[in-house]
Amino acid sequence: MMRDLTQPIKDGYWMPGEFEPHKACWMIWPQRGDTYRLKAVPAQKAFVEIVRAILRFEPVNVCVSSAQFDVAKDKLPDQVNLIEMASDDAWVRDTGPSFVINQAGDVRGISWQFNAWGGIFSPFDRDAAVAGNILAHERISKYSAPLVLEGGSIHVDGQGTLITTEACLLNPNRNPDLSRKEIESYLKTYLGVEKIIWVNKGVYMDETDGHVDNLCAFARPGEVVLTWTEDQADPQYDISRHAYDILFQTTDARGRKLTVHKIHQPGPLFISEQESKGFDVVAGAKVRKQGDRLAGSYVNFYMANNGIVMPLFDDPFDMPAIEAMQKIFPERRIIGVQTREILLGGGNIHCMTQQQPLSG
Repeated sequence: MMRDLTQPIKDGYWMPGEFEPHKACWMIWPQRGDTYRLKAVPAQKAFVEIVRAILRFEPVNVCVSSAQFDVAKDKLPDQVNLIEMASDDAWVRDTGPSFVINQAGDVRGISWQFNAWGGIFSPFDRDAAVAGNILAHERISKYSAPLVLEGGSIHVDGQGTLITTEACLLNPNRNPDLSRKEIESYLKTYLGVEKIIWVNKGVYMDETDGHVDNLCAFARPGEVVLTWTEDQADPQYDISRHAYDILFQTTDARGRKLTVHKIHQPGPLFISEQESKGFDVVAGAKVRKQGDRLAGSYVNFYMANNGIVMPLFDDPFDMPAIEAMQKIFPERRIIGVQTREILLGGGNIHCMTQQQPLSG
């Protein structure tokens, strides 16, 4: 039975790591012509390839608007579970629920407050309803958290540790009336974490105000993957170096020193003249301009059951990134998908996916 509950920590629930077993992956069909170029058709092609890759490892649920339902059904593999559901965009990592579990393997969901990444676009009421709609569809009990938060702004190890960025979670466009201590209290209460590791910024020019999932991710407890560059003239160098120093010098909630794996960034990547002309111009929407730097990162990957689905950019660093990931995840199959069309919209594979834990 669906019901609003009190607080996860009081009920013995916590957020598991993404590397733990999944029941399914949730995604939302892309369709905005102002977010993705050429009426989102190239982005939809890349989206289908992401879905095909994830399907090798686990079931995929795709939410799609009524207007695009037949289009999605025609383009997606038959194994996909299509669900008619309204949304404003396709970034289900940020609009979907954060799932939590307890010792018995019961799964519940958290619906965070959502304000379109600090007001990037409006209206966003359909996106704000996505988490609750997914939980209602699955008949999963819901916790309503009084905190503006996107799922891409946090990474957890499932054992009490959370990593986030000051640039995003402390940004006054999210929770201006809350102090750092108060935000930490909400994270501990709703995600069951005990220690929060704050790094300064996310990937350079990331329009989410620096989501941590584009910068670094837990590979497993005690190990973190970090986007990197050796170019000291690149603004990303100081950002990654600062994050590395913090991660290297700290311990997690269980007292372990963290192992930090560096993955060199692609590019840098920039919007071409041809690409800049392919977007719809909508009042209040972000304008994609020629020469704008893209926040490309191989760390924006999805950890499926026994696999990794990672972004590629037709870039010289693609193959070294695949090889590095295989060394970090020898037990998982690595599948790369060309996702520049998704990146042009402001995110990537991790931003477009949300794992639902396997229930006991």
